[in-house]
Amino acid sequence: MKNLPRINMFLTFVFLVTTAFAAVVFTPAARAVGVAVDLVLFGVGVAAFIWGYFSAVQRSRVDEISVASLYFLSGQVADKQVQKIMNGSLIAQLVIGLAGAIARSSTDGKAGSTLAFGVLVPLLGLGLNGLWASQFGTFTPREHPDRQG
Repeated sequence: MKNLPRINMFLTFVFLVTTAFAAVVFTPAARAVGVAVDLVLFGVGVAAFIWGYFSAVQRSRVDEISVASLYFLSGQVADKQVQKIMNGSLIAQLVIGLAGAIARSSTDGKAGSTLAFGVLVPLLGLGLNGLWASQFGTFTPREHPDRQG
């Protein structure tokens, strides 16, 4: 699990390569590979998001957890290197997804592109950020008011 930043970078690279390949070649087979990779990465992102959210809810009983710190690793949740890798991967996923959809805005002469599935992939970055933060992040302990009195 400590390898989530490396996994995130690797999956972002896979997304970049398949999107670029699908956009340049743009054959039915290349488009199918692009869509398949996009949907798998989206699915992994959904699973990571749910797992991270569930873990964060459990942890919120003892720690103060904000949405920004959980999904964007803001503040002192993670060291600068982890923040840079995880948020950089999220930004790259956003840019790649939009660039692919814009580069090929139609498929077979019809409006809309199979490359538009790439805009779903940034959920991977959000999910992995949330999963990493819920497992390894440093949060402020929750203050419990004195129940006596």
